[in-house]
Amino acid sequence: MVLINSHEYHKCWGTANAGLSETSMWPFMSRTDVQTCTTWKAPILWEGMFDPEVYDQNHKKEGSSVALTVFAVGRYLDEYLETFLNSSEHHFMVGLPVSYYVFTDMPEKVLHIHLGPQRTLKMIKVQRHSRWQDISMMRMKAISDVIESDIRHHSTHVFCFDVDQVFTGRFGSEALGDSVALLHAYYYHLPKIFYTYDRNPKSKAYMENGDFYYHAAVFGGSWKSVKSLAEGCYQNIMEDKQNNVEALWHDESHLNKYLWLHKPSRVLSPEYCWDTHIGYRSDIQVTRLLWAPKQYDKLRTP
Repeated sequence: MVLINSHEYHKCWGTANAGLSETSMWPFMSRTDVQTCTTWKAPILWEGMFDPEVYDQNHKKEGSSVALTVFAVGRYLDEYLETFLNSSEHHFMVGLPVSYYVFTDMPEKVLHIHLGPQRTLKMIKVQRHSRWQDISMMRMKAISDVIESDIRHHSTHVFCFDVDQVFTGRFGSEALGDSVALLHAYYYHLPKIFYTYDRNPKSKAYMENGDFYYHAAVFGGSWKSVKSLAEGCYQNIMEDKQNNVEALWHDESHLNKYLWLHKPSRVLSPEYCWDTHIGYRSDIQVTRLLWAPKQYDKLRTP
């Protein structure tokens, strides 16, 4: 556990919360049991550290809008997409304009979802690759392409999600930032020696050390930052392919390398993507997004 003093706390949040009053920042002081600020002064968001109404009001005034990208290819569409979207309607960025971008190889099978006001859904047909690893890695190019062709004209921010997840609590405007990364639920409390970075020097994802271990199931930021991340990861993935190299955890390995070189401006605690199989942890006071039951043997077969 790493604690920070009040001076460091205010220095961290003073930058991240420009425009917020001193009074509105007092709730951030309530968490002394967890690390709340990175070494480069980016906030790490935990329950009790923010006033939801203040964030929502500010983002509405600023005209913030969010694009959500999600891939539902093959059996993942039938198994997870409907639950993911329905739960998102109840919990994700409620009160802000949200545009869903569903990437799928079978758009005709996407069921009708009742959407709230200021919320739209677009389907984008993508190729189904024979290996799930290729589906995972090639999403970076698809995300970059749709940001360039569509999202940048309509949305200020982008969040990218894996489909095998369920929203269970507020995932709101407090999560918006220029570059947003998520602490992996299985690694956030472990020493760095256990982080599963790619250790192959031949890979562009190779890392000797890092700050945290980030989970590729959730990442986001301004459309410009997400486009840069997706392009950077895709370029490195393709260079690895040309050299007959595949990173240990595919796009997640490349994402960790990118975020090591380009520090995120906001970090989400594991509340924002939790696995109940981990069991009880006192620092997880609320869960906002849960891993859905995994059925890899069923879903990842041709």
